[in-house]
Amino acid sequence: MKKIVVLVSGQGSNLQALIDACQQGRIAAEIVAVFSNKAQAYGLQRAEAAGIAAQALDAKAYADRTAFDAAQALDAKAYADRTAFDAALADAIDQYQPDLVVLAGYMRILSPQFVQRYAGRMLNIHPSLLPKYPGLHTHRQAIDNGDSEHGTSVHFVTEQLDGGPVILQAKVPIFPGDEEDEVVERVQAQEHTLYPLVVSWFVDGRLAMRDGAAWLDGERLPAQGHAAD
Repeated sequence: MKKIVVLVSGQGSNLQALIDACQQGRIAAEIVAVFSNKAQAYGLQRAEAAGIAAQALDAKAYADRTAFDAAQALDAKAYADRTAFDAALADAIDQYQPDLVVLAGYMRILSPQFVQRYAGRMLNIHPSLLPKYPGLHTHRQAIDNGDSEHGTSVHFVTEQLDGGPVILQAKVPIFPGDEEDEVVERVQAQEHTLYPLVVSWFVDGRLAMRDGAAWLDGERLPAQGHAAD
């Protein structure tokens, strides 16, 4: 059975969706470990409750004294020593020999070395219709810009922040007067379906990244992947 390692920073609702899908046989793989850069991340508790190895690594332990700790900021100009931290994280991950690394709300910029180490076998889910709104605060941006729709995208991870080949997207409406939490809830409902589906495609050997694009069942996907309304 193929093995999955999941990285989280927060609540881990997408992690829970993946745990459920594995337990129900919708993903023919085992989540063997969950790592976080936040010791208090609730996602670690979800992993432990499911009998999955869970571990937190403290970025400050790897930070250069002259560098700013960016554990809570996706800003390339202000960062902890990502290279040292990511090397330690990758060494810990490799002990489990995963076939796939899944980012599920992991809020750190990854070093190029880390991305290259798992190139073609690392997925992320981002709460926007990429290439729109990479980075943070996507729901607020969509509302403030008067968008009538928003959504989520599953993509392969590359060195470009939220810029890897898109695999699958889902759209949700934004209604006049919507509060941010209403849009978040709508998007997350789609994420909890989309992410397990895409992970199952990869595990089943149907999905791959090559030539800078995502391929499903031997066919190259368009730039924005599949859009599921």
